[in-house]
Amino acid sequence: MHVGILGPVEARSPHGKIAVGGPRPRTLLALLAIRVGEIVPLDRLVDELYGAEPPSDAANALQGQVSRLRRALGDASLIEFHPAGYRLALPASQVDAHRFLALATDGRQALEQGDPQAAESLLSEALQLWRGPALADVPLADHATRLEQQRSSASGSLVAARIRLGRADVAEIQDLVRQNPLDERLRGYLMQALNQQGRQAEALQAFEDARALLADELGTDPSPELRAVHLQVLRGPTQRELPAQLTSFVGRQEELRRIGTLTSRLVTLTGPGGAGKTRLALQAAGPGAIFVDLAPAKDVAAATLQALGLKETALEPEERLTLALRERSALLVLDNCEHLIVQAARLAGHLLSTCPSLRILATSREALGITGETLCPVPPLDAEQSVTLFADRARLVNPAFVRDGHTADICRELDGLPLAIELAAARTRTLTTEEIADRLNDRFRLLTKGNRAAAPRHQTLRAVVEWSWDLLSEDERDLAACLATFSGGATLEAVEEVGGHDIEVLDALVDKSLVEAADGRYRMLETIREFCSQHKRVDAAHATYFLALARRADPELRQRDQVRWFARLTAEHANLMQALAWTAEHDPSQALELVSALAWYWYLKGSRAEVLGVTRELLARVPEESTEEYTILLALAAPERVQGKFRELRGPIRQPFVLIAWAMLSGPPDPSAPRTPLQDEVERSEDPWIQGLIGFSNSYTGWTVRGDRELAITQSREALRRFQDLGERWGSAQVLDVLAVLTEDPAESLALTDQALQAVAELGAVEELAELRGRRADRLLDVDEDAAERDYLQALEMATRAGLAATRALAKTGLARIALRRGEPGQAEKLLREAQQELGVGWMHAAAQQQVDAALAELARGDHG
Repeated sequence: MHVGILGPVEARSPHGKIAVGGPRPRTLLALLAIRVGEIVPLDRLVDELYGAEPPSDAANALQGQVSRLRRALGDASLIEFHPAGYRLALPASQVDAHRFLALATDGRQALEQGDPQAAESLLSEALQLWRGPALADVPLADHATRLEQQRSSASGSLVAARIRLGRADVAEIQDLVRQNPLDERLRGYLMQALNQQGRQAEALQAFEDARALLADELGTDPSPELRAVHLQVLRGPTQRELPAQLTSFVGRQEELRRIGTLTSRLVTLTGPGGAGKTRLALQAAGPGAIFVDLAPAKDVAAATLQALGLKETALEPEERLTLALRERSALLVLDNCEHLIVQAARLAGHLLSTCPSLRILATSREALGITGETLCPVPPLDAEQSVTLFADRARLVNPAFVRDGHTADICRELDGLPLAIELAAARTRTLTTEEIADRLNDRFRLLTKGNRAAAPRHQTLRAVVEWSWDLLSEDERDLAACLATFSGGATLEAVEEVGGHDIEVLDALVDKSLVEAADGRYRMLETIREFCSQHKRVDAAHATYFLALARRADPELRQRDQVRWFARLTAEHANLMQALAWTAEHDPSQALELVSALAWYWYLKGSRAEVLGVTRELLARVPEESTEEYTILLALAAPERVQGKFRELRGPIRQPFVLIAWAMLSGPPDPSAPRTPLQDEVERSEDPWIQGLIGFSNSYTGWTVRGDRELAITQSREALRRFQDLGERWGSAQVLDVLAVLTEDPAESLALTDQALQAVAELGAVEELAELRGRRADRLLDVDEDAAERDYLQALEMATRAGLAATRALAKTGLARIALRRGEPGQAEKLLREAQQELGVGWMHAAAQQQVDAALAELARGDHG
């Protein structure tokens, strides 16, 4: 149900218009709709319906009208009775007057926040709800007057929005002035609209008409606001108007809102070239602003004089500008300040101090750096805005364009830079999005066909970045090229050590929008990085730094501070992989050292599959040797060949990951097998982490081989103490898991498993998280079947992400056991067949195979219940 009062009173259901016969039922409906959702008091309804002469039994008369209205609406529940009065039970949005007021309020707010485009859309939608004079067929004059005032206010705001957009309709404003002849605001809008269309004489006559009417009707002069518009018209179009835009404005609503709420008289939009600073400034400024394009200028003051239509005189340009602007309430847009930054800062400071009503909106790749300046960074567009912009510009050259999966890939590769996206979109005239995406590895060659009418620096992607590059000092260029070597950004320490420049040079690059600083890291947009890397690379120094970092971090990953160091290496993951790839090709011996230093980190992170390709390449380039480093490389690149190398190692152990690889690839030790020199060396080690590892291993094998539970528990607790003394979470989790197996108390087993999960969760060890979640499900199976199912599913998801086939097989086996218990043998068999397909070679896969075989045997016996 919808109720309309912005015109003749009406009600509409989904089936069409409802006839509400009689003036009093319509008046009653209007009164309830005006305060929809509220209880309207009985005495107020009687007063509004019957005026000064109500019937003797007014309450019954009112009840009769309510009954008539209910019958007309066809739903008695819409008119609720309460002891204090009646209530129309509808949402406010289903009464046109309330919908109108909400839209109009949002529209005025958008206008106040500097978004005339949104304001026009909202206010237009609001005014389209009107069907004629408010409450046209009921005698509610006071309410109608109030609604008409709201309508007039919204109409004026819509005109203001269209004036700011430069597309006001003079005839429409003239109609509004005829309806509201004493409204000075509308008179001012009419003058502005006429002046925007070059009809200065008519605008001046409109002022004279207003002055005469105000004198005759009210005996007053025009307001200061109307006189200011008159003065603006008298000055004529001497100043440089904002350039008209030929394409739609996309996104940036958050930035527009922020600019609209800033109270600073100097706001500088900062960002890299091609970020859309100028377009945002034009959108935020609106008509009437003074636009100064500094890109081709050599002198800021002279360019500003030209923008104002003023000639140079004997006065200094700054003083001439002060005389012209000190009594004006104006917005000065200084566009592209970066190459004249000192001049721009001096002039802005001078004008702001001598012209109290002047505001300045500047765009620059670096801040002006003067007191009172508020910076408004212009970041790249977000993913959705980027795709919208690409699609909009692509349809200009290819009307049949339809966005696809490659569209988002292109926008992401171009860092969300609007200019780069527009240049790429222009290519859709001859290339598919897939072809564009494939060619972005040579983006500076691809993105060369821009708008011929644009400034030269905006016609190609290379020109955009080159403009910034040319403004750098030699030191800044050198550091920018060095920083471009880094993948995924860098810390201050890394930049200083590899780049060889102090923080002042780095700060200058941040100030000039070539480098972003966030969360203690410095990074470049990929487009800027690619350009800078073409001038110089420092891969050798980069690799040396990250090898040193990896060596420093490795022992810390087995001590109390391991979480912080793991996070640090994770932040540098892209740089570490880059250093490995470069050294594998240019310095294999250094790459071998890097693999050894990073092996434990990769194991904890679950990156073994990721490094497989580069470690295999390295294996083909280094000579075979009986060293820890070569053994670790074999364990990662060719695990099927590593057993012999384990037997050749003599110790002492420098990289404990060797022991993890040995256990992981060889399985539990065979007590009957001959001892190796490495085993003897390990047991003599005084390294507390290795001692904890040996204690853990001995407890596990002692239990599995000899069945001595008490001894195994004692040894495990001693191993746990060693790991906990070190603050080492991975080792602690392994021992806690063994203790969970050894205890005969199901509740304690679950508690120990939860402790182990918490430890590896803190560390972020993805493989152990998946395995432990599966074992927790095993321990829940006879306690809480539903909880076990949830844990198996979670383990399956984690193992899928980590690429752990054996863990996936075990999780599916657990889910199959639950299916058997629930009487679903078909589902159980399906899961077990899938588990079989997961399994390959190695002792862990063999152990998982035993579990799968046992479940298949249970299925075959049919004794599952």
